[in-house]
Amino acid sequence: MEAARKGRLRWRGKASGSRSGGGCSDSRVLLWLVCVCVCESGAETLRYSVAEEMARDSVVGNVAQDLGLSPSQLAARKARVVSEGSEQRFRLDPRSGVLTLTETLDREHICPHSESCTLFFQLLLENPVQLIRGEVDVRDVNDNSPVFPQKEMVLEIIETAALGSLFALERARDKDVGINGVQNYSLSPNSQFSLALETGKGGAKYVKLVLQRQLDREEHRELRLVLTATDGGSPPRSGTAEVRVLVLDANDNMPVFLREVYEVRVAENSPPGQLLVRVSAADPDDGSNGKVRYAFTDMSELPDELFDLNIFTGEILVSGKLDFEESQYHEIQVKATDGGGLSAHCKVHVEVLDVNDNAPEITLSSVSASVPEDAPPRTVVAVLSVRDRDSGDNGRTECAVAGDVPFILTAAFAEHYELRTSAALDRETTAEYNVSVVATDWGRARLSARESVLVRIGDVNDNAPRFTQALYSMWVSENDAASVRIGSVKATDADAGANGRVRYALLREEGEEQTAVSVDAESGAVSVVRALDYEEVRAVEVTVSAADGGSPPRSATALLRVLVRDENDNAPVVLHPPPDGSAALGELVPRHARAGYLVAKVVAVDADAGQNAWLCYELAKATEPGLFRVGLHSGEVRTARAVGERDAARHRLVVLVRDRGRPPRSASATLAVALADGFSEGHLRASEEEPAAEPDGRLTLYLSVCLACVSALFVASAAAAVAAKVRRARRREPGTLPTFPQSAADSGAGSLPRSYVYDVRLAAGTVDSEFRFLGPLFPCFPAGLPQGAADQRSSLCSAGLGQQEGDWAAQVRDLRGTGGARRERGMRQVGTWRGR
Repeated sequence: MEAARKGRLRWRGKASGSRSGGGCSDSRVLLWLVCVCVCESGAETLRYSVAEEMARDSVVGNVAQDLGLSPSQLAARKARVVSEGSEQRFRLDPRSGVLTLTETLDREHICPHSESCTLFFQLLLENPVQLIRGEVDVRDVNDNSPVFPQKEMVLEIIETAALGSLFALERARDKDVGINGVQNYSLSPNSQFSLALETGKGGAKYVKLVLQRQLDREEHRELRLVLTATDGGSPPRSGTAEVRVLVLDANDNMPVFLREVYEVRVAENSPPGQLLVRVSAADPDDGSNGKVRYAFTDMSELPDELFDLNIFTGEILVSGKLDFEESQYHEIQVKATDGGGLSAHCKVHVEVLDVNDNAPEITLSSVSASVPEDAPPRTVVAVLSVRDRDSGDNGRTECAVAGDVPFILTAAFAEHYELRTSAALDRETTAEYNVSVVATDWGRARLSARESVLVRIGDVNDNAPRFTQALYSMWVSENDAASVRIGSVKATDADAGANGRVRYALLREEGEEQTAVSVDAESGAVSVVRALDYEEVRAVEVTVSAADGGSPPRSATALLRVLVRDENDNAPVVLHPPPDGSAALGELVPRHARAGYLVAKVVAVDADAGQNAWLCYELAKATEPGLFRVGLHSGEVRTARAVGERDAARHRLVVLVRDRGRPPRSASATLAVALADGFSEGHLRASEEEPAAEPDGRLTLYLSVCLACVSALFVASAAAAVAAKVRRARRREPGTLPTFPQSAADSGAGSLPRSYVYDVRLAAGTVDSEFRFLGPLFPCFPAGLPQGAADQRSSLCSAGLGQQEGDWAAQVRDLRGTGGARRERGMRQVGTWRGR
């Protein structure tokens, strides 16, 4: 808890510390204002201090208090701690906001060659995304005692050594630093030697033995001294080593180095075997006393693996791999010893030069699982950091996004970047992006690193369903059973998931009755819900809607047209003679009628269409089969030969009317024919031959007017029919066929269909009237037949029309010749029926 309070004081007390001292200068006031502005701008840094060897789960600090947030706010913003490097040494408790240790910290293991030891971490907050840098200073604890490399050091000193001579001793190692490192050396009480301390360039303390009294080998051949190294901790720790001094015979000269300190600069990528420097010491003595050998002294473990010394030449070579990032400076002690045991010392200072041998390192701190496609530009997708272990320009990096992708990098703070969107996203175009982030340093031989970030685009309901067709046309046979599948509609949606799941429905206006078709909501299958009758409805048009499952849903519509295919389900209906027996009196035929005499005409209709409505007539039964014949397509009953005197007076004819459907359907009509005498010869000729022209009279005028009216009506009707068909063709709507009566009694215009025109002929001096029906003025068959049947129908109609034109001319001649037969009072029917 003390460390936590100290961390809060170090973070929050930046501004207050600037005010201490009472009489602050203007520059300090300005510095305080700058610090306050930096703190308020959000560039916060949490600083804590802990002592090494603290137990696991020890409290480092209260992050929630230091940030001015409650623990619930930290939990809501998903606060988490990310340590730099591969080891996670800190843990944040989201319930209390307390930062604790995940392991016991050993400063000597974490920062073995650094006097200061600082661990860094990042506190990541979401909603909104915020990254706060944290620093933890690991304080050294005096937990290591000084240790000498050798428990026993042997010195060979000639007895003639001058007073004040210095003899270097190996210094003690202490893994602690600062005040906890080696601070002092002491020597066991003696009369010959004392200690001299020196401080090296790196702050290391070196100890030397100083000769205070002249040695005498005869008096003391060997001296044993105890060297004690003490650190500055509280309580202090110490370590000892034994110094054996062997007194040698006189050797007048000691080796002397050309320089006391050698300065060397070497690149960190120098290969093994490269020469660093050659040290040289001279000894004027002769023989073995003047032969100098070299050796490393006071070598730490690391330099001993990096350098090699030739004991005869004094050449120092590179033997290991130098690394600027691990150590930038090495100090080497070299001892030169002659054959008499005299030695001298020099120092070699090796400065390691940085080389761009480390590529940048990219670390992803946070990556969003997915980004919605409607996210605005500059939405944060990921947070990453870049580090280069080199120094100077070799460690300076720049970061960018590779490729043509809608993402950019923005700097958050030192060596930290945010990956943001730079343009609108569209999942239907690209569902995910593999964003490559490239970091490059500024070295002469530039090195780079690449990291891929997979960004998935979340779907948004921004696409409406689309039908494959604007109009669906389907066929169904009339009288098909309900629930028969006749086809399907299909709509696609470019969205995914529920946004792309399409459901179908039929649109009906309020109050509209249920249609005869249905659409499956899932598959779009179209089926009929009840049997359809071609004679009642020729086509069904409905609007189909396709809606997706988004919120709000999107929809599209298409037109569904179901065309009913005609079946031969209606038998022909005989209109004349009427089936109710009203024509029981029969037809009158003169006894002297010639062959081809028109006796009657059977009129029938079929409610079906096309081939199913093509009718043919045949004589099924006759009292005398050879006397009468029936027109195959016209239904006209004529005499097959001239009527003879021996022919029976009464005849019964059964005419069979049959359509051409499969299977065909039929109906029958019964005619009663009576052979009668008393018809004038002129009347007979009038019914068989073209009547002679008579002078223009009032009747001729009347007939001409009637003919002109009929022609005008025909032209107007034909024009109206053509216009209606063109209009229906433009709307692509099926035509409607006329409704046929079920029987002759159902017809509101008499026993003949409306497509026949009636002509009136009056006999002079009587009230009787004869009606003659003419050929139809409209096409023979109704519209709506298939293409092949329509071609066949046109050929049949053209053949029938020629015959009808001949009948029309005969009828006109007959009308003109009625003037000579007006005195005949008998009624004679020629393809007609009698009406009063």
